[in-house]
Amino acid sequence: MTDSVAGTPPQVTTEYGTVRGAVERGVAVFRGIPYAAAPVGARRFRAPGPPEPWTGVREAVAYGPTAPKRPYAPPLDRLLPDPAVPGDAWLNLNVWTPSPVPDRAARLPVLVWIHGGSLVHGSSAVPVYDGSAFARDGVVLVSVNYRLGVEGFGVFPDAPANRGLLDQLAALEWVRDNIAAFGGAPDRVTVAGESAGAISIAGLLAAPRSAGLFGRAVLQSGAPAALPPDAARGTTELIAKRLGVPATAAALAAVDPQALLTAQSEVTSGGNPLTGRHSFQLVVDGDLLPQDPAAALEAGASAGVDLLLGTNTDEYRLWFVPGGLTEKIGQLKLRLALLKFRVPNATARTYRANRPDATPGEFLGALATDLLLRVPLNRLADARTHAPGATYVYEFGWPTPVQRLGACHALELGFVFDTLAHPDTQALTGPHAPQELADAMHRAWVDFAAGGNPGWPTWDARRPVRFFARDDRDGPAVVLAPRDDELRSWQPYRNAS
Repeated sequence: MTDSVAGTPPQVTTEYGTVRGAVERGVAVFRGIPYAAAPVGARRFRAPGPPEPWTGVREAVAYGPTAPKRPYAPPLDRLLPDPAVPGDAWLNLNVWTPSPVPDRAARLPVLVWIHGGSLVHGSSAVPVYDGSAFARDGVVLVSVNYRLGVEGFGVFPDAPANRGLLDQLAALEWVRDNIAAFGGAPDRVTVAGESAGAISIAGLLAAPRSAGLFGRAVLQSGAPAALPPDAARGTTELIAKRLGVPATAAALAAVDPQALLTAQSEVTSGGNPLTGRHSFQLVVDGDLLPQDPAAALEAGASAGVDLLLGTNTDEYRLWFVPGGLTEKIGQLKLRLALLKFRVPNATARTYRANRPDATPGEFLGALATDLLLRVPLNRLADARTHAPGATYVYEFGWPTPVQRLGACHALELGFVFDTLAHPDTQALTGPHAPQELADAMHRAWVDFAAGGNPGWPTWDARRPVRFFARDDRDGPAVVLAPRDDELRSWQPYRNAS
């Protein structure tokens, strides 16, 4: 039931109670709706349970509590604003829908957004993820909070693994059961995410329990990845060792939450997704994830789900440039990194030939970007060439003028959400990013969610890639097999071709 009387705040009745939102910029928004019970007390380190129903009308104007986290370390904190909202009810979501709220007969497409942040940062309250433009264009946008760090992804002998992923599944089940009341169609759901959000979505695609919860998926700058339990529990054990307690859920549940968060930050600090360090990962737990997501997807898991996937040209520059790592990497560190990454000699020669003026840091960054992101995503696209679900590949190449970051990791987000005007978006894009490019990229995501076709050819033997760059006023730029010599020089990629 919805309240669409002109001039009154919109109200929607869900399975658990009625929520009252607000009309902002011409669309209806409902924030902080609980989709699961607060994961505290006896529910800590457990699978999510349903929220407690409420009576009366629940105000849903402000963002709900965010999962425990610390801000990005300087200098990234200035580029990636990450608001924190206090409280225990972290498992909440937000809904943007047209105003007045459509009735159930509208059956609008739905896009569920899962944020990134290396599984230790981020939330649905990040202003860049404002869903107003999607609702304006006829797509119901849902953004989700989930447990982070050791709370969501620590590996224990006495607790289920992948709790943050279980949270995301619970949110998708809430969408299935409730989104019709907001005008959305539960059988027209697209799940989308960036970085750790995209890695999570790859896990959802590989999880048999997700069948039927979504029909399309968007993976932005994140590839299928998970670790065996023995490898994944190392980060948890280091945190427990620093605290002087056993590496069990029962022991860590007795630790002061702020002390636990401090220990987590100390163990995971100093690394990044490209250079690697103690971090949290999805786990091949034999239950939710029966096998490695990359292997599962390449073997045909979720073959009927339409995929839109891609990367940014200079992903590495967000992690290398602000702290001066690009300049700190000399020839010796480069050689050691090539050995660590097991980069074939032929691959290194190909990349060097294509980048004769690159510094050692730039050279390593390009290799790491492709090895960890572009190669596995292209490999996934190749494996799906004959799948019933369509596959579309993009590359985002507009270079930001901010700090020589180029087309770095996370830069595309303000374009996808059409939030270039927000100051938090401009921290990464600068104040004069091309609106025409945002119009084109946002429209592609809207069209994919609405009808499964973002506006360029599906992936096949020609390897068509939609290249988003500059102001896009000259129309779509589709490039066939860009930098294919580099991709094919990687042994794992060649074996998969």
